[in-house]
Amino acid sequence: MRIPIQNDTIETTTRTQMIDVTERVAKLARQNRVDDGMAIVYVPHTTAAVTIQENADPDVKSDLLAKLEQLVPQLEPYYQHDEGNSDAHVKTSLVGNSVMVLIEAGRLNLGRWQGIYFCEFDGPRERRLQVKLVDFAGPKD
Repeated sequence: MRIPIQNDTIETTTRTQMIDVTERVAKLARQNRVDDGMAIVYVPHTTAAVTIQENADPDVKSDLLAKLEQLVPQLEPYYQHDEGNSDAHVKTSLVGNSVMVLIEAGRLNLGRWQGIYFCEFDGPRERRLQVKLVDFAGPKD
């Protein structure tokens, strides 16, 4: 069964931020009755990303954002992009625009401490998150 791309809106509130979207993706899989398949989570932006990371300790998010800021500061004398967000473009390239999660028995096949995170690097903004669900089992009765 072909399932169309699912679009979700994310409102970010700060320049850099990580938002747990695991339950949003799991809900889409349940709503579309995907028992055996995969979810491809994609961010169609050049200054935002998506990653799989620990979701048990909230300090992991701040640690990751702090390290990215240290490695890729917002202002560098050699940046030539006039919009002042060159760092956001670099961070997005490092983190990536998509992740894939297997689905088995109707559940996202994530590790015990893993979650799916939308990463904002040039906010606050209204962003899009796209999820493509693939059902390996075929059409449902």
